[in-house]
Amino acid sequence: MAGDDRPVPQISRFHGIVVTMYYRDHARPHFHAVSAEHEAQIVIVSGAVLHGWLPPNALRLVQLWCAMHEAELMGNWRRARNRQPLVTIEPLR
Repeated sequence: MAGDDRPVPQISRFHGIVVTMYYRDHARPHFHAVSAEHEAQIVIVSGAVLHGWLPPNALRLVQLWCAMHEAELMGNWRRARNRQPLVTIEPLR
């Protein structure tokens, strides 16, 4: 949707990692994970890195969290495609 200027929704935060999902993304279902100055796009169904890079420990934590919350992440992906508000997902403890 052109002109979508809403802020990027933060859907979770854990161990210094911020997880967001963009309303205007068009690639395979994925989310963004930021750890310090590093960012990666992570495919929801596999946990694979689509683009970018995270330090190995941060990537391991993100992939574990992704596997635990795959259904919720896919729900948010559908909401984002429909320009609906996203829901917060429980952080990794």
